[in-house]
Amino acid sequence: MSMFNTGVLVLTSPLHTLPLRIAPVLSSAAQVVGRTLYVHLHPGLNLGSGGQPRPVFIPPAVDLSSIITRLYSNASDVCGHLDVRVLLTNMCAAPPASAPSASPFPAPQRLSHLPEVVLTDFPLQDSDQPSLVSQCLQRYAGHCYVCSPGLNSVLLDPQWKEGVEVKGGRMEAEPLRTYSDVVVGGTFDRLHGAHKTLLNISCLLANRRFLIGVCDQEMLKKKVLKELIQPYDVRVQRLREFLRDVKPSLETEIMPLDDPYGASVVDPQLQCIVVSEETRGGGEAVNRRRLENGLPELVLHQIQLLKDAHHTETEEEKISSSSLRSRLLGSLLAAPKDASHLPPLPYVLGLTGGSGSGKSSIARRLEALGAARIDSDQLGHETYRPGAAAYRRVLEEFGTDILNEDKTINRRALGGKVFGSTERLKALTDIVWPEIALLVEQRIQQAREEGKQVCVVDAAVLLEAGWSHMVHEVWVTLIPEEEAVLRITQRDGVTAEDAQRRLQSQWSNARQVENANVVLSTMWEPEVTQRQVLKAWRLLQERILQRQGAEATP
Repeated sequence: MSMFNTGVLVLTSPLHTLPLRIAPVLSSAAQVVGRTLYVHLHPGLNLGSGGQPRPVFIPPAVDLSSIITRLYSNASDVCGHLDVRVLLTNMCAAPPASAPSASPFPAPQRLSHLPEVVLTDFPLQDSDQPSLVSQCLQRYAGHCYVCSPGLNSVLLDPQWKEGVEVKGGRMEAEPLRTYSDVVVGGTFDRLHGAHKTLLNISCLLANRRFLIGVCDQEMLKKKVLKELIQPYDVRVQRLREFLRDVKPSLETEIMPLDDPYGASVVDPQLQCIVVSEETRGGGEAVNRRRLENGLPELVLHQIQLLKDAHHTETEEEKISSSSLRSRLLGSLLAAPKDASHLPPLPYVLGLTGGSGSGKSSIARRLEALGAARIDSDQLGHETYRPGAAAYRRVLEEFGTDILNEDKTINRRALGGKVFGSTERLKALTDIVWPEIALLVEQRIQQAREEGKQVCVVDAAVLLEAGWSHMVHEVWVTLIPEEEAVLRITQRDGVTAEDAQRRLQSQWSNARQVENANVVLSTMWEPEVTQRQVLKAWRLLQERILQRQGAEATP
């Protein structure tokens, strides 16, 4: 069956049977749709009568909230590659005055991604129905949403067990209490199933306005792999797009969150805050602050945490952004820049990272996998040897009082002359860095002559020195600053203050990651680092093969 980028899945099963059917339906839909799957809920919709079914307003109910949670949970398990979005345009406690015809779609809604196919779980009663149901389905979808002109339709026939009761008995259509103004807060990094559950249920609860606080700056400092968190503007843009699709009638406000409270403790119009079991304490703290400010408490609506069926031992059991960020380690985060000026082989990796980040240990792991390793720090020592090109120039610039008795340069004495002076440090690096670069190029040529496929340049100053033009890809190792300070003090016997100053003299993790193609981290056990390296190496081999294939094609 052909694959479509975007589709609308119209679910017609009664709500009490739908929980059993969601997983197989999503699994079947994922064989047809490859990127974005919009889910439209219309329980009881009859597509087989031959008439023209019309969308209607469906009142929010407790079981709808459960269905939404189940949808995103199952989607994360069976079709994690899909961007699933549950649409709520037809979910409303009472038809608005602007819709006298009682239709939620006075005009077809334009979605962020144009649907190319419409799918449904509507069960066929006999062999004569498919054509009729397909026509009804296409007309129904076109009435609700702006779709591609040649809209295709697919009648899914997933396998599920009939006649099995939902755990806890049949779900009743218990009304869901809704509110005028609802608030939530979060990081919203790389929108995943748990985020979407939170946002969808908040939209279901909100009748007029939805206020979202998005963590920024101070609130991100203690996040795992915070350097991989998407920029604030990107997160906000994706939130807006998602909410526009899900419930366009809702007034949404998004604002930066630089403390745990934001507008939730000062906005008198807010009525409800949506929390999880994990964040309920934060919601209670908001209410205490509101009472101090003379405002009424907010209703705390608690949603379920979604379990991550694919989590590893180093990841959280729940679906979380930190787990998703950890899975980016070893992957290609940014396409390599044009390196047509470099010979295709060896494929040169520039491996860099802050002091204490474990960069050299990763370089040795790559060497064990077959890469030629070039230690630029060792080459730096060579540039200071008597007779080396930089030796005389360093003495002319900094004086002969930096010499040991054997006429070698005392690097500690030299360091004392440049410490704390940007100008003097630049004078030194202007002498030494070009010489190290020449030695690196010689080692790369040597690796080429030896027939090496991959070469790793282990260089702490790779980016600062402007050597990225010498490599095909930049790989960066990072660890939290506090961990780096601990490692430096234990390894080098310096004070925490000295370790801190050393780190501050280097490019920050965030700045290095901005220039990285691949990011790795040694903050966990050695076997976790090894899995990252093996993953990065496997993906690198695939890229090299693809590149060789492209170059071989006329």
